[in-house]
Amino acid sequence: MRLVTYTWLTVVIAVACAAIGWLGLAGWMAVVVVVASIAMHVAGNALGTRMQEAADRERAARPPELRPESPSLPQSIPTRLERHETLGRLVPISAGIGATVGGLTGTVMLAMLTRSSAAGALLGGASSAVIGGLFGFLAASFVEILRTSLRDAIAAERPATPSRFPGHR
Repeated sequence: MRLVTYTWLTVVIAVACAAIGWLGLAGWMAVVVVVASIAMHVAGNALGTRMQEAADRERAARPPELRPESPSLPQSIPTRLERHETLGRLVPISAGIGATVGGLTGTVMLAMLTRSSAAGALLGGASSAVIGGLFGFLAASFVEILRTSLRDAIAAERPATPSRFPGHR
């Protein structure tokens, strides 16, 4: 391994030891969860790579006449969700409204209910504005993607349903 990798490993171990010393048993449990997650990630990648290589070897070992033919599918026109497009004007407006409402609500609640200082209320209001803007963005993005996918699904169904009775719509 390179020196940079050892340096990062040393930093991670030092932070883990600090967490263990500061948090006690909870720190040990956190270290165990992180180490187990990393080990499962590495094991999953290794298993997946091994299975893919075995499938490739098995496919190459078959005679050409026994290899399954993959059917050629017609090219489809990409939908709006497959293309890189903006989500529209609703998203930034909703994020702005969410940030404004979150910031005002957070500032007022901190000033009135907790009797915090003006600086604390403003800092808490800024944090609330970030969270409110995030929720506004998420809600508007969800609505816009749902609306777009429904519009694409309806448009895809129209030409695919021919009339049973010729000349009758």
